[in-house]
Formats: sequence, C-alpha cells, structure tokens
Amino acid sequence: MRNDMARADPARGTWARMASIPVAISEVGVGQVDGEIYVVGGTEQRGEAPPTGASVLNMMYDPAADRWEQRAPLPHALSHAGVTELGGKLYVIGGLTGNVHIGPQNLTLVYDPKLDRWHALAPFSSPRGSLGVAAFGGKIHIFGGRNSEKVVKVSLPDAPDMVAGIGTVTTHEIYDPARDKWSQSVPLPGPPRDHMGIAVVDGKIHIFGGRINDFSDMLARHDVFDSQADTWTSAAPLPRPRSAGASTVLDGLIIYAGGECKPGGRPFTANAFEDVTAYDPRMDAWTSLSPLPQGRHAFGAATVAGVAYFAGGALVCGGGASTDMLALTIQYQQ
Repeated sequence: MRNDMARADPARGTWARMASIPVAISEVGVGQVDGEIYVVGGTEQRGEAPPTGASVLNMMYDPAADRWEQRAPLPHALSHAGVTELGGKLYVIGGLTGNVHIGPQNLTLVYDPKLDRWHALAPFSSPRGSLGVAAFGGKIHIFGGRNSEKVVKVSLPDAPDMVAGIGTVTTHEIYDPARDKWSQSVPLPGPPRDHMGIAVVDGKIHIFGGRINDFSDMLARHDVFDSQADTWTSAAPLPRPRSAGASTVLDGLIIYAGGECKPGGRPFTANAFEDVTAYDPRMDAWTSLSPLPQGRHAFGAATVAGVAYFAGGALVCGGGASTDMLALTIQYQQ
C-alpha cells in the first residue's frame, strides 16, 4: 500500500509482457476472483479466419504462475459484456451477439470458480451491451449501455459495408443477489452513453469517458455516484475524450488506459490511444503515466497483489484483436 504522502511518478509506471493469451481477443469482459483473473466472451480471432462477433471463451490467468487455463465456457456467446466480482463469484451482465454492436442482451450470468459452473439469474430491464458494471456494498450497479434500437448501414473507405447498432441510454439499475432482483436507481447525469470507464474507489462509483453513439461522439466527463447519499457529483474530466479503454484501481488510484479513437484517425488504422492516466481522488486530478507499449482499445483490466493486468484488445481503431497480457506497476516518490 502506498504511503499517504507518496505521489505517482509519471516517468516510473513500468510495463511488462506476461504469458500470451491462447487466442487473440478484444471486446472482452475481465474480472478477478481470489487473485485469479478471468477473461470472458469478446471477439475472437484465430489465424486468418474472420473474427467472430461474440464468443463463449472463459479463460483464467494465474498471475503467480503466469499461466492461462481454459474454464467452463459461457452459456451464451457474447461480446461487450459487463463483468464484476461479488462474494467470490464472477458476474457477467448484458452484452452483444454480433458486429457491429448488434444483438443486445439482458442476461445476468454468475460463474462459481470453485465449481467451474455458470448459472442464469434474473434478467435486467432491457437488453444492452457495453454498459458499465460495478459491485459495491453487496450489490451490483449497471449504468448506461447500448440498446442498438436502430440499425444502420455503414460504408467506410477500403472496407466492406457493415451494419451497426445505434442507441445509448442513461439507465442505472441495481441487482440484489440475496433476492435475485433488479431495481431502478438514479440515472446517469448528462448524455446517454456506453463504452465508458468505471471504477469503485473510496466507497464511490466513478464513471468517466465513453461515447454517446458513434466513434466520434467521445466524452471526457467524469461522474461520481455516492450510493449512501443516492446522488451524483462531477469530478475532474479525463485529459482527453475517449471511449473503450480499460480501467482498474491500483493503490487507491483509478487507472485508465488506451481507448478509441484519436481525433482525425481513420477506422481500421493504428490510431487507438496509447495514453495511460491515473486519477487520485484526494487531489481530484489525473496524472499521466508511462504509455502502453502499443495503443489499443476494447480490452479489460484487473488488479492483483499491487499489479494491474490488461488483457487483449484491438490495436487498430474499429476492430482487431490481440493475445497481449500486459502488467503495470507504479513506483512512488516521496
């Protein structure tokens, strides 16, 4: 644990490459249970074959052994699902079933690592993917997400025509596992959004960045929910608007890495953000850390034993996958 007087040294965030993921993935859900990291669902890329729109992958990474292991597959193929840990179990919530942002779901699934089994729980109010999910106070909160209420044709240079789901919401719901029941709560302030960063620190849920609809509708805003007071407040915005980055909490700091896409960048080119920034709630300020070895988005993160791990991700804006497992440690200066 860091000393209260310590400060993150921007020059001394250190990256390391760990054992590669057995298959290239992006748009994954990532969470940790009892010191083990689980990577579930997502877009799967094998060799030269076209990427899948969703997958049933469930892979466990053991940081102590730097080793991957296949676990019981998801009951449903998903990408863009929300993942969190509560009570020693992994919860997978919502998600999409096809590209681009097609087939939103209202599934609530729980995985018991000790039994290596999945179970379906009560669904939430309406289907959506790329929503924010966080566990706090024995309950699970979900925020925003893409309901893809409208499907449009998309034409891009040097790419085949595609269809894409459009439509985001401000919905905030709370799941009580003791009653297997969802309830409505205070909606997200500001515009509807998805692909946002989310983290719990000092008893509050932070939501930052995200997008309103398409790749160009990026946000920098930072909203904080106090579940005790049932209220929202604003905090320091991200240094640059972005969405689809990976977030986790490390030594009391919120770490947000990567995202898509840099202003003026073209889809399917290497213009994802490599920026890594840390938010200190005591100072209400973001600090730049050492950048990712390569820009990326659509990946996930979890922290174990003072190390933040970042799994998979797309190295180009709008698509792709990777087998990277990256580890970040931060040194401090007095």
